[in-house]
Amino acid sequence: MRAKIKACKRGVDRSCSGLSAVNGGKVGRARIGASQCLERRPVSLPAPPPPAAPETGLLPGPTALLARMLERIVAGTEVSMRAEFADGSVVLQGAQPPTFTLRFHSARAERRVLALGYVGLLEAYFDASLDIDGDLAAAFRAGFASGLDLAVNPFVALRNKRHEWRFSNASIAQAKANARFHYGLGQAFYRPWLDAPAMNYTCAYWKEGTQTLEEAQRNKMDHVCRKVRLQAGDTFVDVGSGWGGLLLHAWEHYGAVGTGINTTTEQVAESRAEIARRGLADRLEVVECDFREIPGQYDKLLSIGTLEHAGRDQLPDVVRAHAAALKPGGLGVIHFIGHVDSRDTEFYIREYIFPGGWIPSLAEAIACMERNGLEVVDVENLRRHYALTLDAWAERFDRRWGEIHALDPQRFDERVRRTWRTYLWSCAELFRASRPQIGLFQVTVSKGNVGGNYPMSRAFLYDR
Repeated sequence: MRAKIKACKRGVDRSCSGLSAVNGGKVGRARIGASQCLERRPVSLPAPPPPAAPETGLLPGPTALLARMLERIVAGTEVSMRAEFADGSVVLQGAQPPTFTLRFHSARAERRVLALGYVGLLEAYFDASLDIDGDLAAAFRAGFASGLDLAVNPFVALRNKRHEWRFSNASIAQAKANARFHYGLGQAFYRPWLDAPAMNYTCAYWKEGTQTLEEAQRNKMDHVCRKVRLQAGDTFVDVGSGWGGLLLHAWEHYGAVGTGINTTTEQVAESRAEIARRGLADRLEVVECDFREIPGQYDKLLSIGTLEHAGRDQLPDVVRAHAAALKPGGLGVIHFIGHVDSRDTEFYIREYIFPGGWIPSLAEAIACMERNGLEVVDVENLRRHYALTLDAWAERFDRRWGEIHALDPQRFDERVRRTWRTYLWSCAELFRASRPQIGLFQVTVSKGNVGGNYPMSRAFLYDR
């Protein structure tokens, strides 16, 4: 998943034929055989004087219960909130003017939040029965600070199990449909908010002094190439090659001959077209296949944002294929979103953004690597870098939404806008949250124990 986060897409945050979203309709679910740090720019609010807020205890029963639930979101934070309910009731929380406002347009939307918690709130926002005005990022920041995302809801847990049953990546055909659901939306959808021209849809590298997303993404490509000591004449495989930006960069700056692996038909066609346009079709290749079917062996391996798309039960098979693709003694970097400890992957991300996706823990991933003869040489956590990358994507997405919407107003409609900005801003705040729960890991590996051909310190990564 060249992008991953390892993310916000039944309507949105890096994804995927039998796919109704690619069949000319609105962005929808992938179904086999179906008929298918950057500075954030908060949204400014109008500032009419707010009406006096009634005491929560004076609100009708269900409304009072919901008000108490919502008040816990901002309790203990510097964020202030205003909630307007369908019956006209208003609740203010916080001493300052509201940072964001929740406006419920129906009692049904309120009942959905009571039943499903924050997932119900997001789904109400997606279908416009709830509006969220103001600073969306601050709303998510407060939610994570309050632990709202940790509340276990049995109805949501049941829906997540059903999602796995319906959209499991166990089938290569379903894995392909899942990938096309997200990544098959087309270059024109992604171009306005990714870096130009490489269109990297994975975490960038914001070393000190970095000013732009474009610079940060070039930093990332150089960083992983240096980690595997990529040099002229090397063959390498780029697993989850996206639109080919890393393949082209590695050829132009290191003289390495790359093969991309991508299961998304649309991305394969688009990246092959760009390679041909540059006259490099005799040097660079993109193979359309599943990550479990990598052909050949290579001197080096770069897997940038792939393990998140392996699936709940398919991680061992995907890592085994990575190991098999390396020649003995070969070096690789496996870059992926990883949970802290083992846990279920967020339901709304799977349901609306990355169907079939499953975020492994770092420990699970490393155990799979070691079982397949890969020595772990180094591990780096770029969590803070992903927060900044997502900030940049979200800001650009909001600013250039008009261009995206104009591509196909029926397909890229208001629901898509709400779902995708939720994905991007919420993931930015998740990677920024103070409570350890997720990271972005780059694991450098060797096929067999590394020998004297690899430096004894990390100095080579930073020496010019």
